[in-house]
Amino acid sequence: MAKLIEAPTKYTTQEWHRSNHLNYAKAEGDRKVSEMIRDESDRLANETHITTLKTQSDVNKKLEQRLNDINFWKSELDRQYQETEDEVQKMLDYKQRLEDALNATQIPLHIARECLQNRERRLSIDLVHDDVEIQLLKEVEVIEGVQALLKRTLEQATEQIRLLRSANYYLGKDITDKFSALRIDERCSDLRNSSRDKYYAPSAVKIEANSVTPEEWETFSNKNVEKAEQERNSSVTLRSMIDEILQETFDDLNKQCDNVNLSLAKRIEETEKSKSKLEDHLQKVQLEIGDMEHNTGLLRQAISDKEAPMQVSQTRLDTRTYRPNVELCRDRVQFKLVNEVGEISHNINRLRDMLEESECSLKALIRQQLNLEEEIEVKTNSLMIDRDQNVVLRQQIDHKHH
Repeated sequence: MAKLIEAPTKYTTQEWHRSNHLNYAKAEGDRKVSEMIRDESDRLANETHITTLKTQSDVNKKLEQRLNDINFWKSELDRQYQETEDEVQKMLDYKQRLEDALNATQIPLHIARECLQNRERRLSIDLVHDDVEIQLLKEVEVIEGVQALLKRTLEQATEQIRLLRSANYYLGKDITDKFSALRIDERCSDLRNSSRDKYYAPSAVKIEANSVTPEEWETFSNKNVEKAEQERNSSVTLRSMIDEILQETFDDLNKQCDNVNLSLAKRIEETEKSKSKLEDHLQKVQLEIGDMEHNTGLLRQAISDKEAPMQVSQTRLDTRTYRPNVELCRDRVQFKLVNEVGEISHNINRLRDMLEESECSLKALIRQQLNLEEEIEVKTNSLMIDRDQNVVLRQQIDHKHH
């Protein structure tokens, strides 16, 4: 059985017109929406373009300001670093001066001690605690005091150099960081929309948790600067103190050295005068010894000369005892002879007493001669020590390189 073909639906004219009008209206509406979207797109594109340019311009200005800030602080840090480095060098020079001054005290101290040891070899009465010894002992004390002061000051200088270098270490580290930041921000500042080395980095779009505020950033560098300035000021004060110490120690050492030399010269002069007087007395004593030896010889001769007269007198008296009988008379001759014997005996006794006194005096003179010769040797020894050894030793002392 043949299939029936359905006839297409027929629309009315009115429906046809309505459909057309609807399509017109729809097309008109879509066009208007499209036009609105296009207008809004142009406006939005223009707005975002302007906003992007403005924001990028603001970022560029901020980068420029940041570069100026970094450059300012880097320049300040560089200046502080160089000034601190210069101060380190000055302190090193002052440290060397202190070391030189300390080394320069070794020879004077050795000489002062050697002079004291030399003077221990003085003999007898010359081994005296005189002004020279007092001044030498004081010189040793002064030098040892100067050495202790220089050592303490040297330790201060060494510590100040360490503090300066520490301050400069942090300045240098800050400068290095500033240099790196400067290179990075300069690269960012040079980056343009047309640059080829731009790229997406969405993970970098954040504020780093360990970042610091601009105030903290500035405070950090400012503290480094203040620390360097503080240490430089301390260093300048210390250098001024070192100048005073070096001058004072130089003056003290020179003054005491002069005191020793003056007392030594005075002592040498006293010893030379004493030795000269002793030599004068020795010469006179030696002359007196010669005279006294001659005198004792004369006395012995005088005593010897009395033997013959005594024998004559006694022989006469003995011979006259043989006169016979009444001739054995106590005449004037007899009395005179007896008186003569007594007189001669008395004179011999006087001469013998004088001889004994002369011999005692001669012995005393000889003892005094030996004593004077010994004293002269003592003075000669003292002069050899003070004039020929100690004075020559002390000529090596030179404080000028303090």
